[in-house]
Amino acid sequence: MSAPAQFKTGWLVCQAQVLSSLDIADTARTRRRGLIGQTEIETPLLIDTCKWIHTFGVKCSLDIAYLDSQFKVIKIQKIKPWRLAMPVFGARHVLEAGAGSFENWGLAVGHELEARRT
Repeated sequence: MSAPAQFKTGWLVCQAQVLSSLDIADTARTRRRGLIGQTEIETPLLIDTCKWIHTFGVKCSLDIAYLDSQFKVIKIQKIKPWRLAMPVFGARHVLEAGAGSFENWGLAVGHELEARRT
């Protein structure tokens, strides 16, 4: 059996404020893995080169932000486990976080995010 894929790490920043530590899926293997099997999301996940997601195998509800090539939030949605989201054209990245995270952070459409990699 092969070892599980490892995410890169960083910090999620919005308007010069650190919102959270961050896992980054930027390889085919880590993008495929995503949050499958997670029962609780402690660290948000940024998926590079992505315009849609599913929650098959994810065991908790998520906040989803679709980001354009400049990391500007173009759409936000909440999604329950075992769902398939429609593609968001214009999206280049997807940010997944535990349900309620975006409200706690005050994240809204139009905000520009930064993923500072460690």
